[in-house]
Amino acid sequence: MRNDHNISRRTILAAVGVLPLLMSMPGRGHAEALPLVSVSKDPSCGCCDGWVAHIEAAGFPVRVVESADMDSLKQRLGVPADLASCHTAEVGGYVVEGHVPAEAIRRLLSERPEATGLAVPGMPAGSPGMDFPGVDPEPYEAFLFGQTTRSFGRFLGSREI
Repeated sequence: MRNDHNISRRTILAAVGVLPLLMSMPGRGHAEALPLVSVSKDPSCGCCDGWVAHIEAAGFPVRVVESADMDSLKQRLGVPADLASCHTAEVGGYVVEGHVPAEAIRRLLSERPEATGLAVPGMPAGSPGMDFPGVDPEPYEAFLFGQTTRSFGRFLGSREI
């Protein structure tokens, strides 16, 4: 059987030239390597489970630690009392307090500001984990805290507004 497929030198050189570009492109199906989110929560809290589901759906690996003494943990991690919520997480060297959207955590990890962490104080209606059917979401704010406290963004549901 005769092979009539001639490949020119120019075609081979063009293919070799494109190879580095193709290799630098992210492949389909490759997950972005996100850091582990370690969530401490009271064993009886259901909204915390909803927040964990939100974080997992965003692609973060999650480990849940149940604790009956959340106040001591928050104090040890430097969470200001006025920013406290029901659960506390640790991710990438930061503390994440309360119903912080995954989008805000991704931004925190991308920008890496000098801070202790992010907090959504209280339990705002419609925030991740507090997004129950029939409940109208309310706008809420996420705060960057550490030496100082400042706004990190306003949200409605899980998206920034």
